[in-house]
Parts: sequence; C-alpha cells; structure tokens
Amino acid sequence: MPHPSEVILGLVSFLLLLGILWKFVVPRFEALYKERTEKIEGGIQKAEQLQAQAEENLQKYKDLLADANAAAARIRDDARIEAEQIREELRVQAQEEATRIVAQGRNQLEAQRAQIVAELRADLGRTAVELASKIVGESLEDESRRRGTVDRFLEELDSVSAPAKK
Repeated sequence: MPHPSEVILGLVSFLLLLGILWKFVVPRFEALYKERTEKIEGGIQKAEQLQAQAEENLQKYKDLLADANAAAARIRDDARIEAEQIREELRVQAQEEATRIVAQGRNQLEAQRAQIVAELRADLGRTAVELASKIVGESLEDESRRRGTVDRFLEELDSVSAPAKK
C-alpha cells in the first residue's frame, strides 16, 4: 500500500487539478457549448424563418399564377366574344352589302326596262303610224292625230298585256 503522505499529496494534487479544471476549463467548455448551442438554435431558427419565408413565397407564387391563369382565361373569353361580335358585324355588313347590290341591280334593271319601254313605245308608235296610214289610206302626219292613235293603241296593248303578266 502506498504511503499515506503520497495518498494525501495525490488527493490534494487531484483536488487542485480538479479545482483548476473547474475554475478555468469547465467555464470555457460551458461557454463553447453555449455558443455552439446558440449557433445551432440560431441556425434552426434561421432555417425555420427561411422555410416560412419560402412557403410564403410559394403561396404568393401560386396566387400570382392563379391570377395570371384567371386573367388569361378572361382575355381568351373576351377575345372569343370580340371575335364573335366582329364575325356578326361582318355578317351583317355582308348581308347589307348584298341587299344593297341586289337593290341597286333591281333599280338599274327597272331603269333599263323603263328606257327600253320608252324607246319601244316611240319606235312602235312610229311604226304603227306608218302602218295605220298605209292601211287607212290617210295621212296621220298630223301630230295630234298621231298622238291620239298611238296612245289608244298603247292603252289597248297595255290592257291586253296586263292580264298576261298576272
């Protein structure tokens, strides 16, 4: 067994070493441990904040995307409605133009018909006067006689042709 003075000296040295460790080394380890714990906790908090911010940004992105999709849908619908309106306007314009062209054609046809009827009446009147004067044997050169004869003939012709038109 060791000598009691060695045991006491060993015990005192151990207690002294333990006191020095407790006084200087343990606080330093505690400080390092606390600092590392704070860094880790700060990193965790920072990570949680970044995660929350990322989730918030993701939600904003989703909202913006939904708004953009809704706006695109509205624009498509508006464009479709506008295209339908333009198509309808063009159809109406084309119909009006066709109606106008048909009416103009009818007016031109009626004007040409009236002109042809007037020319034919004049020619028919002249021919009728010539034939009538040859048949009757008297001259119908007198304007009033000729006009009366021509008018009477044309009235008869109109009355005969009127039932045929119906």
